Amino acid sequence: MDDYLIKFREMISLRGLTDHTVKSYSTYIRVYLHYLSDILHKMPEDVSWDELRGFICWLQKEKNLSDRTINHCISQLRFFTLYVLHKPWDDTQLPMRRFDLYLPYVPSQEDTFAFINTLPDLKQKAMVALMYSSGLRIGELCHLRYEDIDRKKMRVHITHSKNRFDRYAQLSSYALDILTDYWFQYGRPKGWLFPKQFDPERPIDTFFLSRHIHEHEDRLGWPRRITCHSFRHALGTHLYENGADLLTIKAYLGHKSLTSTTIYVHLASTTLSKVKNPLDQMGGIVRE
Repeated sequence: MDDYLIKFREMISLRGLTDHTVKSYSTYIRVYLHYLSDILHKMPEDVSWDELRGFICWLQKEKNLSDRTINHCISQLRFFTLYVLHKPWDDTQLPMRRFDLYLPYVPSQEDTFAFINTLPDLKQKAMVALMYSSGLRIGELCHLRYEDIDRKKMRVHITHSKNRFDRYAQLSSYALDILTDYWFQYGRPKGWLFPKQFDPERPIDTFFLSRHIHEHEDRLGWPRRITCHSFRHALGTHLYENGADLLTIKAYLGHKSLTSTTIYVHLASTTLSKVKNPLDQMGGIVRE
């Protein structure tokens, strides 16, 4: 079965995906191949649609997976069938699950400023301030280099983003001041802007900041609700609350589709408060 997994990883790699994505995409194919070997005692070419559906049911029961994760697994099976086994895939035999969508938690503008301003460690403070002010994903933040900060034009150059294109993000003066203090106090890094502590030739790990964010929530006495991505969502929401239009926010955050940007209409605290309820208007009631 190892040969099938190797072939699967080779075919995924041919799409030009990162090593992290290749590893992620291989997760449930590895489980699937073990299932075939240990439970069904079959080769992948001989598996029927009933047995594929049985694997999905077994996986959900054994791992208690969400519908969204099950869809991720089905996508891996589809790729495996098409590009490793070279067999046709029938969407009607193993349909994608419907799943609930939940709005992410977004701190208010006041809480965001309080969180950043009270971070005791200058490195963590610079990372969060830059992540929020420029709307960066955690991977984009960790892979910034010294030359990506354009102090004259007050912008950040983001290379190889999630959508596989470069973009520029705005750099706030407040974040630049914090970043400058960090740069002088942490050895003036000229390669990776946030290098690993004991291996400066490599960028800092993405999980570094998550741990410290939760520790700071504990210090503030806040519930643990904030993630690294919360600050990206916070920027989009706060821009909308401050009057920016969706196309501007889309460009600011580097969204590929405007659909991704419309979530900030729902997250903004000012959206519904500005709209007069028709029933109140019909009854002649006007509340300011």
